[in-house]
Amino acid sequence: MKKKFWLTLYNIGVSILFLLSLYSYAKGMAGFSRFLEIMETPIEIEDKPNAPDLNDVKGTIQYQHVFFSYDGVHNVLNDIDFEIPAGKTIALVGPSGGGKSTICALLPRFYDVSEGSISIDGKPVWNNPEVKQHIAYVPDELYFLNGASMNRMADLYAACYPSFDRSYYQQRTKQFELNPKKSLNTFSKGMRRQAATILALSIRPDYIFFDETFDGLDPVMRNLVKKLICEDVLERNATAIITSHSLRELEDTCDQLALLHKGGLVLESDVQNLKTEQFKIQIAFPDDYGESRFTAIPDMKIRHFSKQGAVANLIVTGNREAIVAALQAMHPTILDVLPLSLEEVFTYEMEALGYAFDIE
Repeated sequence: MKKKFWLTLYNIGVSILFLLSLYSYAKGMAGFSRFLEIMETPIEIEDKPNAPDLNDVKGTIQYQHVFFSYDGVHNVLNDIDFEIPAGKTIALVGPSGGGKSTICALLPRFYDVSEGSISIDGKPVWNNPEVKQHIAYVPDELYFLNGASMNRMADLYAACYPSFDRSYYQQRTKQFELNPKKSLNTFSKGMRRQAATILALSIRPDYIFFDETFDGLDPVMRNLVKKLICEDVLERNATAIITSHSLRELEDTCDQLALLHKGGLVLESDVQNLKTEQFKIQIAFPDDYGESRFTAIPDMKIRHFSKQGAVANLIVTGNREAIVAALQAMHPTILDVLPLSLEEVFTYEMEALGYAFDIE
């Protein structure tokens, strides 16, 4: 069935990354006004047969056994299989080159998967450009129209996204004390990232992808951006996907975390489950001892053991009450049970899986 679309980013999926591809096109025109004039020209686009209707997109994102390669030879993603529930904030973490940015780029169809599928509520999105109107994407490397101010970019966004909220944009620009009339070329790295985040959230999208969004922000602005993202997700029941190589920035922001390494999904779990399933024990005895002293404790799995002097540190999983009771029965001179940070959880998970890299 034929549908009339405006030749705007609304038609073909709107995201900041896609705006960058239009930038080179706009440069060759007489100017920005001419660019918008052409974008407003109506054309007809024909959907593929049986393309799903995704005008009311609010569902779970499903990556099912996804493989992807940029050159057709070397896989960047290998059998990625996980779900992102609607209305949740998920962090994709891992070292550089692990595949985080690629996962973000695949959903709005910047690229097609080599194998597998990506769907929303079980409906494939590859053949339906309408899904992109629900997605905003803030890439790691930010680009704006040359010499453009925030207001000029806001005009472009408003022309591309019918949902662009001018009032929200003005409020947040004032909140961050940014000059919307000043050229973005004069902004610092952190200020440019603030501007990109405000523009993306002003679209009021259902799905928001942030690639290394806290990079370049000072501690005060980093916390403000975190609060802004969290409030937006809660207010509109939106879904946020945040990539980062640092767990410190995400511990108090996200509901779920997925760890990527060398294109593979190493671990995916609810944040609270990760922090409660494992815990740290500091223990000491007056005599000499080693890890073997604890191996007979029922239902206790030791993920990590180290010892300095008389004090041992254990990272364990199992029934906390039963384990503590068993250790107390051994009459230690020191016994402390401590919570783990997410950084520690992932570090020990990697050790258990044989991976050797540092999580910052």
